[in-house]
Amino acid sequence: RASPRVWSAMPSWVIDRYGSNEVLRFTRDMVFPIIHFPNEVIIRVHAASLNPIDLSMRRGYGATALNMKRDPLKLKTEETEFPLTLGRDVSGVVMECGLSVSYFKPGDEVWAAIPPWKQGTLSEFVVASGNEVSFKPKCLSHIEAAALPYVGLTAWSALNQVGGLNKSNCSGKRVLILGASGGVGTFAVQLVKAWGAHVTAVCSHDASTLVKKLGADDVIDYKSGNLEEQLKTLPLFDFILDNVGGSTEKWALDLLKKWSGATYVTLVTPFLINMDKLGVADGMLQTGFTVGSKTLKHLLKGVHYRWAFFMPSGPSLDEIAELVDSGKIQPVIDEVFSFSEVPKAFLKLEGGHARGKTVINVISRQ
Repeated sequence: RASPRVWSAMPSWVIDRYGSNEVLRFTRDMVFPIIHFPNEVIIRVHAASLNPIDLSMRRGYGATALNMKRDPLKLKTEETEFPLTLGRDVSGVVMECGLSVSYFKPGDEVWAAIPPWKQGTLSEFVVASGNEVSFKPKCLSHIEAAALPYVGLTAWSALNQVGGLNKSNCSGKRVLILGASGGVGTFAVQLVKAWGAHVTAVCSHDASTLVKKLGADDVIDYKSGNLEEQLKTLPLFDFILDNVGGSTEKWALDLLKKWSGATYVTLVTPFLINMDKLGVADGMLQTGFTVGSKTLKHLLKGVHYRWAFFMPSGPSLDEIAELVDSGKIQPVIDEVFSFSEVPKAFLKLEGGHARGKTVINVISRQ
């Protein structure tokens, strides 16, 4: 089914090249999205939010891999992804459904995280696959709901799909979360706590009150001394989620219980950077060698080493929505900006040290 002809253009924030904040451009003439596949829906965006990946994509991070995903058969005559709309999170209302979509209907309130190879959500409307979409939690406004999908699915991927944790096996396990006060960290603290784990969270001192409120049992201030030495005084862990990367990886795995199935999962990987630097084939080869050698090295020491990535998933969002509606997970919002303030919101995110999410109120209604 084609979109109505009355809709031909819409307001949107786009970029026409990669760079710093001045590349953001507001337009009222962005091409209105249309349904190309029968499993797609068009969502009217009520609220969106920003994630660190939006900053990275604005600078061109991952362009090689993402462009391959956008046009795998090289069907386009022009090799350009521009104008490109950023923004991954959406909470809004279904406007139109493809012919094979039976689970949703126009007027349904939904939320989703749009994968980075698709046009984003800093727009009046966005297209999503039906299997990426879920009914919005009833207890949240659109602004509150927009804070959760991308970070929630990233944490869910790391903890559940890659790490193997769930509500039936998490009780009593000791979980360490590095970088606990950001978007993914605040969600992860609440999720593993809801599943019954003992949570040790690492953040700066000014975020400790927030992280304790979210359920962390122990909070370690990484600025108050040598972090490695502070953590070594604690009992060993069953699971570590690393949102920080860098030199952390060199010592963090020593904090795990050996030969017990203990797992370290990092969200900071060189996958897209390798493809940007080396090209698709060499980048994938280098990435495979890196993760394979690290996995084997740590397996021989009695611990599991894993990489995790964001994965779009409506069914996972269904499970997250249940946890939200039951009061076990709440959104953590740092600041809300109007749609006209998108560049200001990017600058806020770029400043770092956010306590939760930066949300964009795309239309005045919530």
